[in-house]
Amino acid sequence: MISKKQFREEIDLIIANAIREDVGGGDHSSLACIPEEAKGKARLLVKDEGIIAGVEFARQVFDYVDPWLKMDIKIQDGEAVKFGDEVFYVSGLSQSILKAERLVLNAMQRMSAIATKTRKYVDLLEGTGTQILDTRKTTPGFRALEKWAVKIGGGVNHRFALYDMIMLKDNHIDFCGGVGPAIEKTRQYLKDQKMNLKIIVEARNMEEIREILKHQGVHRILIDNFDFQQTREAVALIGDHCQTESSGGITLQTARAYAECGVDYISSGALTHSVYNMDLSLKAME
Repeated sequence: MISKKQFREEIDLIIANAIREDVGGGDHSSLACIPEEAKGKARLLVKDEGIIAGVEFARQVFDYVDPWLKMDIKIQDGEAVKFGDEVFYVSGLSQSILKAERLVLNAMQRMSAIATKTRKYVDLLEGTGTQILDTRKTTPGFRALEKWAVKIGGGVNHRFALYDMIMLKDNHIDFCGGVGPAIEKTRQYLKDQKMNLKIIVEARNMEEIREILKHQGVHRILIDNFDFQQTREAVALIGDHCQTESSGGITLQTARAYAECGVDYISSGALTHSVYNMDLSLKAME
């Protein structure tokens, strides 16, 4: 996984680019009618229910836009919220609050939706020993926030990107000429490059799992698109050789059954690519 320093840098890039995109040469709506020295206060109002996420990110946005903005946080990241809850208050220059408003809302609405969905999986899998993973199926340019939201919801981050873990999927295997050659070429590549990256290999059938088990150095086998019976057989075959992960269209309706097959992880792209934003508003206060 990426370091904390790399993650912070990703967040900084998101904020800088989003403000550039939204504000550009100036927020002329605010500049036109609000005096430069005018001060105000606003509240983050919940119009939905679920798990709130993005409070800390909002703090970073306000600090980037205007370090003199002050937040009074009432509800922390990861807490359950309901309609009418007030998550935080922000006070300072009115123009600064308005400049940050859209980025804060856009991010928190999506992050809260992801955290809420993730928490549903976490609660569903409780007691099984299986953990829920995210994937790289994220919004381009927004990945760090979406993966942050998964962690807030109680899930586990998979690899962040292509550079921090080896993942040999079907196309890699087919282009390389098979599972065995793909693993051995990967191990040699890592040795030559003096790199220490974990290797995950996708298996499409039991034959591929048997082939993977002939090779050393595999950290996890991705049991892809297996049914429940096949998954149980695969887990029994793999044993303690390496970690196991189920994937492929797993939903809230089927996740528990897959977990009960004994896999260590379930990965779901739907955590980040199929959510409905939580309804939040930033309202000025008199």
